[in-house]
Amino acid sequence: MAKQTHRIGILGSGNIFGRYVTGLARYPELQIVRVGDIDAARAKQAAADHAIPAWGDDAELYADESVDIIVNLTPPVHHARTISTALAAGKHVYVEKPLATTVEEGRTVLAAAAGSGRILGSAPDTFLGSASQTARKALDAGRIGTPIGASAFIGHSKAETWHPDPRFLFQPGGGPVMDMGPYYFAILVNLLGPVRSVAASSRIGAPRRTVTAPQRAVDSIEVTVPTHAGAVLTFASGVIGTTQMSFDVWDTDLPFMEIYGTEGTLSLPSPNNFDGDVRLRRHGESEWTVLEPAVELFGAVGTREQARRGLGVRDLADAIEGGPHRANAPFAFHVLEALCAVDESSQQGRVVELGSTCDRPQPRFSG
Repeated sequence: MAKQTHRIGILGSGNIFGRYVTGLARYPELQIVRVGDIDAARAKQAAADHAIPAWGDDAELYADESVDIIVNLTPPVHHARTISTALAAGKHVYVEKPLATTVEEGRTVLAAAAGSGRILGSAPDTFLGSASQTARKALDAGRIGTPIGASAFIGHSKAETWHPDPRFLFQPGGGPVMDMGPYYFAILVNLLGPVRSVAASSRIGAPRRTVTAPQRAVDSIEVTVPTHAGAVLTFASGVIGTTQMSFDVWDTDLPFMEIYGTEGTLSLPSPNNFDGDVRLRRHGESEWTVLEPAVELFGAVGTREQARRGLGVRDLADAIEGGPHRANAPFAFHVLEALCAVDESSQQGRVVELGSTCDRPQPRFSG
């Protein structure tokens, strides 16, 4: 059956804008018709660069009756306000991660979505990719027996070497936990179910960062959020996950993510990517086995196609059409609460019990 056409307005034309434009180009039925930005001149340039027919400020985007989905690429500190405004304007919304910067803001946007009659979806969407879906299929089939533990390691994104203005990554709403953590936590929840509690410790590494990116907007950054954190996640299923999230680990040989079961181990590629080899090694085997992808690849492994975004917007469009909604707001809120619990646990020196839960998203594979 042919897909419905959805007209998309993108709010925010910063660094990640081009990744969405190229990713959404995979879906002809998802038509980008307007760019909105508080800096109208920047919106005009973005529209010209990508042959998008309309541009203007944020208010003009909210008022455009031809737009039915707003893809919100504003900085995280603006998510709660801009999501609520877009929903009130009658738009479905897909927002970049994280859903919000605090649990309280997250509850606000959940309430706004519930009262709007519109659908709210949120990044990250890499858990919808072939790697996470392949691991999910192996787990659901009992390939490693009963899951017992998991490990996840976030190394340095080195953003100060490539991002022209990485200040937001070292301010509230940023740091490795809120910047990279959503990719990892979303995949862990997709694989293992909701988190029950978090125990964590964190610190600031270097208090000042030198920016060396080409065409940089600043030369240095004062760091105001923790840049190195360790956390133990206890899942409702009883699985215990150990995580390290850092902007201070520049080089490492640690795996990205592993799941340990009573009968074997699963090894996953970077959660920042959609695709890559998922390896299985059962107890007693001498070699790892690379599993066949459970769903089609989003892009070529090892290329910049893995940096594209848009699968989550297609997921939102599927939900508008009556299909399952996987990257949904309750799932994103639970991930947000688990991420916020890392800082809360570290500051208060106690185990934090989560107040929310969520369903494991419906898998994309059949059978």
